[in-house]
Amino acid sequence: MTLQGVRWTADQVLALAPDDASRKAGSKLGAAGPWSEAGSCGEGTVWGLCKGSGSKPYRTVVDIADAAGPAYKCSCPSRKFPCKHALGLLLLWAAGDGAVPPGRAPDWAEQWITGRRERTAREPATGAAGAGPADPEAARRRAERRAERITAGATELEQRLADLLRSGLASAEQAGYGLWEETAARMVDAQAPGLAARVRELGAIPSSGPGWPVRLLEECALLHLLDQGWLRRDELPPDLAATVRSRVGLPGAADGPPVRDHWLVLAQYDTADARLTTRRIWLHGTGTGRGALLLSYGAAGRAPELSLPVGLAFDAEIRAHPGSGQLRAALGERFAAPAPTAVRPPGVTTARAAECYGEALRDDPWLESVPVTLAEVVPVQDGEGWQLADAGSEAALPLTPAAVTRPGLWRLVALSGGAPVTVFGECGHRGFTPLTAWPRDGGELVTLC
Repeated sequence: MTLQGVRWTADQVLALAPDDASRKAGSKLGAAGPWSEAGSCGEGTVWGLCKGSGSKPYRTVVDIADAAGPAYKCSCPSRKFPCKHALGLLLLWAAGDGAVPPGRAPDWAEQWITGRRERTAREPATGAAGAGPADPEAARRRAERRAERITAGATELEQRLADLLRSGLASAEQAGYGLWEETAARMVDAQAPGLAARVRELGAIPSSGPGWPVRLLEECALLHLLDQGWLRRDELPPDLAATVRSRVGLPGAADGPPVRDHWLVLAQYDTADARLTTRRIWLHGTGTGRGALLLSYGAAGRAPELSLPVGLAFDAEIRAHPGSGQLRAALGERFAAPAPTAVRPPGVTTARAAECYGEALRDDPWLESVPVTLAEVVPVQDGEGWQLADAGSEAALPLTPAAVTRPGLWRLVALSGGAPVTVFGECGHRGFTPLTAWPRDGGELVTLC
């Protein structure tokens, strides 16, 4: 497949940006002005020289067609991947106006591409040969020690929740956030990061607006349920026990059977805190019809390595993580570069979307949301909020407060223009968060996140 045969759209390029600042800076470099000696070849390479603040231009090269995914190399000092120069070069190429003509890669670009592909070809063999035999007994002892620490942490957390209910929820407002942060630190010491994260979320609820005591009680109940699930995990069905371990924070290997399909990249977005950047990538199997979630992580201030172009499909294997109701999967071997596809996931009504979330809660009571594609919906304003209304009925789903404040809402409104559209997003107890959409006639995906 030639590079010209899989030309991306500007939206697909900008979906690779690690943050909003890179997206804006890359957009400014998506014109021919700062570029010289730009070119591309049918093997999947784009290169160019970008004028910067120094005397020498930055050398930028992107490998698009490699089955391992897009890779970037730039002589600029940025630690972001892709940097703004790589984004600008891809935007210039995506425009298709002749600013990036076909040609032969210069030596500096050819050397990097050749070296990278040679390393990629060697990695599977090197990893298999270099891995030493695991010590199952030592691993078992480590797992037992960690389980004991988590049990002690869960028992302590149960006591703290009981103390809170005994003294009244108003005491949480008086104690302030320090109480929760200290409790979260105790859960970190117990090697239960999942419990720690949920405790920190509790700390943000008091004084957060009307009805906060009800929200706090609900979250305390879910945390109590998770504690009890861990303490009684031996009594649970295997799949539910695996879900509890995952929610507590124990890593689980993706040990499901490999599923090969052409996976359509439906959405990709990042969330960040002071410690970690988490990237979520939603996939749809064009042959199997199943959904999958890929998670990738980067240290604070750095983007995760895994990045896939939204709207394209790629031939690959995935393996599911254990747990009931879990869509998380690990990406395995990739057999071809991402390419366009006309396949789209089937859509459902807003009522059915709410039912899907309710059904998923039976398998995973701590589930925040489920991926859903809504068909034939129209974005309409509802007081200070917004909702997606079924074109053929009076039913609707409210948008989450976070979705209402994002610029993607106005892109969705413009795409619709009052006509029905198809929207993919996440449906949960806070409402619906739109992530991508496409018009009624099945055109190209438009990113909303």
